[in-house]
Amino acid sequence: MREAVLAELQALRGQVVGVTDAAVASVDGMLVASDTDEVRPDVLAALAAASLGLGRSAGNEVGMGELREVVTRCQSGHIVVYAVQRTGLLVVLGDEGLDIADLHLRSRATVDRLGAILAQN
Repeated sequence: MREAVLAELQALRGQVVGVTDAAVASVDGMLVASDTDEVRPDVLAALAAASLGLGRSAGNEVGMGELREVVTRCQSGHIVVYAVQRTGLLVVLGDEGLDIADLHLRSRATVDRLGAILAQN
């Protein structure tokens, strides 16, 4: 499973301009696999889980339906957390040149494939 998840992360990184790091984790912050250079993957997984949980709570509170993603824009780039079914998440880091529209477009298929991979275990 880890190899299949890693292949998806590397493919996404290769397809979208500006993606610097990516990881998949469970919603409780347990790392499944990561494709990172400078970031501590365990910390990234835990923080992404917290971000996803906060986004889900906010969405539920205001009645906007199922959470799809949480986007955080920082001075030097973006942190995007995608819900992978109800049990997982995909977190993508991007620099200032991140093509966020392309990321959102390409991530849909990636999230679907990751959901299928995670469901096998």
